[in-house]
Amino acid sequence: MSENLNFQYCPKLVVLDDDDRVLLARRRGEADYDDTYSFIGGKAEVTDGGILEAIKREKEEEIGRRALVLVAPYLSFNVYYTKKDGSAMILPHMYARYVSGEIDLSDEYSDYKWIPVAELDDFEPKIETVSKATAWAKKIRQITADEDLYEI
Repeated sequence: MSENLNFQYCPKLVVLDDDDRVLLARRRGEADYDDTYSFIGGKAEVTDGGILEAIKREKEEEIGRRALVLVAPYLSFNVYYTKKDGSAMILPHMYARYVSGEIDLSDEYSDYKWIPVAELDDFEPKIETVSKATAWAKKIRQITADEDLYEI
């Protein structure tokens, strides 16, 4: 049996601010979703030491260290995705709260926007799971206490 049973674990952050907006970044040079808005996040690496460390590293790589974000890493909206090249990914989307600080966007992205959640369904181009994952994150925000969140 030569079936490939491996997959990549790629945590994504659904970052909401106090004005009920979600942070989306426009992918640049990505094979499957080039020029499309998505959540920040990416592949966990064996050197990360754990899920929270992977999320922190990806956040710092993609929007910088100056952006203060709190994350609820133990609940996730999970998506299974097969890329055009055949590789499989599990994408756990985690609720995160933007607190303050500048967004220093990496060159993986060409742009970022804070989209009002009420306007998200009509916003394009975005990855098809953005609206559903954001609705889930809003529910998690309502039941999450400050002590459930970790600074990254």
